[in-house]
Amino acid sequence: MSVINSFEDILAWQKARKLNKDIYEITQIGDFEKDFDLKRQIRRASVSISSNIAEGFDMNTDKEFAHFLFIAKASASEVKSQLYLALDLDYISETDFKDLIIKTTEVSKLISGFIKYLKK
Repeated sequence: MSVINSFEDILAWQKARKLNKDIYEITQIGDFEKDFDLKRQIRRASVSISSNIAEGFDMNTDKEFAHFLFIAKASASEVKSQLYLALDLDYISETDFKDLIIKTTEVSKLISGFIKYLKK
């Protein structure tokens, strides 16, 4: 693993940042834009992923960092659950759904790997 000097160096944070942009863009379209509650909730959950990675990075111990990574991972699961609802309500296409699920799952797996690394 390469040296990490800031949270911006963490691949999971970089991918979560891109996911945030995708979530913001998809929630500005059609009926999704009109569903203020779901739009706000999925955006907050997405932002929580990258924010908790960043906040955890500046904690004093690996144990504290891992705690924030667990929260980030849970937020990724929340995003995935809300994407299913958006699909069920026909707010997003099957193609967009699959793309966002893949990206969210990738972020979640990267976070899991980082947690395992910190626990060694």
